[in-house]
Amino acid sequence: MDEPWLIVGLGNPGPQYAGNRHNVGFMVADLLADRMGGTFKAHKARAMVLEGRFGAPGAGGPRVVLAKPLSFMNLSGGPVTALSTFYRIPVERLVVVHDELDIGYGVLRLKRGGGDNGHNGLKSLTGSLGRDYHRVRFGVGRPPGRMDVADYVLKDFGTAERKELDYFVDRAADATEALVTQGLERAQSEYNG
Repeated sequence: MDEPWLIVGLGNPGPQYAGNRHNVGFMVADLLADRMGGTFKAHKARAMVLEGRFGAPGAGGPRVVLAKPLSFMNLSGGPVTALSTFYRIPVERLVVVHDELDIGYGVLRLKRGGGDNGHNGLKSLTGSLGRDYHRVRFGVGRPPGRMDVADYVLKDFGTAERKELDYFVDRAADATEALVTQGLERAQSEYNG
C-alpha cells in the first residue's frame, strides 16, 4: 500500500509576492522540491506540481505530490480540490503548509483539523474539502501596532527576520517530512514548541 500524500505550500503566485510572510508555504515547498531533486511542472489543476518520494533515492520513502496553487491565496481551495481528485488523495493525507499570525515568528505547530483563524487560504480549503487535513503552521507573529493584518502578511520578512528565515524554513520542511514519514504525534512531539 503506497498511497501518496498531497503536500501543499500556500502562497500567492508571482515574483512580487515571493518574499512575503504569506508565501512561507511556497518557500517550504521549494525547499522540499530541492531535497527531492525535482522540478515543479504546471498541472491542469492550476498548480505547480512535483511527484516524487521523501528520503534518499531508491530508499522507497513515501510517495508525495508536492504542490503550489497558482490561484491567489483566498482561492486555494479550487486547485487543491482538483489535485486531490486527480490523484485520488483523501483529505486525511493532505498536508497544508501556511503562515500563522497567532504564534511567534519561526515557531511551528503541527495539527490536524481546526478552524481557519481568519486565514483566507484555509477558509477556501475548508470550504472545499472540510477541515480534517493536516497543517504545518509557520508562525509569522502579529503585526506591530495598528498595522492592518493584510498589509502585514503581504510584506516581505524584515531584515532581522531574514537572518533566521532559512533556518526556520529548513525546520518547517523537516517537520513536514516527519509528519508524513513518522506520523502526526511523533512529529508534534519533536517540532511543536
